Amino acid sequence: MDEIIEKLKELGLNSYESKVYLALLKKYPATGYEISKIADIPQSRAYDTLKALEKAQIVTSSTTKPQTFMPIKPKELTKRYKRKIDSTIDFLEKKLPNIKEKYHEPILNISGPAKIIEKSIEIINNAKKEIYIEVWAQDFKFLEKDLLKAYNRGLDIKIVGYDEFSCPFGTVFKHTGAMISEHSFGKRFLFLAVDDSEGIFGKTEARKNEDTDAVWTKNTDIVYMIKSFIVHDMYLIDIEKHFPEQLRYFYGAGLKKLKDKVLISNSRFEEQM
Repeated sequence: MDEIIEKLKELGLNSYESKVYLALLKKYPATGYEISKIADIPQSRAYDTLKALEKAQIVTSSTTKPQTFMPIKPKELTKRYKRKIDSTIDFLEKKLPNIKEKYHEPILNISGPAKIIEKSIEIINNAKKEIYIEVWAQDFKFLEKDLLKAYNRGLDIKIVGYDEFSCPFGTVFKHTGAMISEHSFGKRFLFLAVDDSEGIFGKTEARKNEDTDAVWTKNTDIVYMIKSFIVHDMYLIDIEKHFPEQLRYFYGAGLKKLKDKVLISNSRFEEQM
C-alpha cells in the first residue's frame, strides 16, 4: 500500500489525498468519519482532503445527510493523469528547442587514458551515421571492436592511422609524419568526431610530468573543428600519396617552402607538418 501511495504522490496527490482516495476505493459511498477511520487520519484532515479531491474532480459527494463520498474509477484517474502528462511532454518537446539559443553545450575535461578510451567507446556507440577518427595503434586496439560494430551497423568509418596497424574495414589514411607528430606534441593524440554532434580530442599518453587530458563535448562548433582537423589531414595524406614528386617540386623536401610561408620560425608545428 505504501508503494501505491508513493506512486500517487508522484502524480501530484499529497499523502492525505492518496490515503483518502485509497480508503474510498475500499469502501464507498462513505462518510467523512468512515473515511478518516479507514485512512487512519484525523477526521478534520479527512474533510479538508475530501473538499480538495472534490474540487479536483477525483471525488464526488451526495446531497444527503449524512453526506457521503464516492471516488472516480481508477482507470479514469490514470487515464486523466496520462492525458495530462502526455500533454505536458508534448508542450515541452515543442517549446524547449525554441530556447536552445540560450543554451550552450558544455566542454568537459577528462583525465587519464582509461577514462579517455572509455568515453571514446561511448561516443562511438552513440554514433548513428559517421565516425571520423585519428588514432595511434596503441589506442586503436581498444576501440577496434566497437568501431567494427559501428561499421557493421552501416556507419561510414574514416580513420587516420598515425602508425602501422591493420584495419580491414572503413577508409584508412596512413599518416607519414607519425613519429614527428609524437615528438612535437608529446606522445599520443586522439581525435574523434561523430555525426557532427559529439567529439573528443586530447592526449592518451603524455611526456613525463604531463597529464593525459582530453576534451569531450557535444558543442557542434567544437565538433566541427575536430572533424575539420581530421578531414584536412586526410586531404593532405591523399594528395601526398598521389603527387609526391609535384609536392617536392613546388614546396621542396619536407614541404619546407610551404612551412616557411605559413609558420613562424621555430614553431612547434613546423616539425609536425
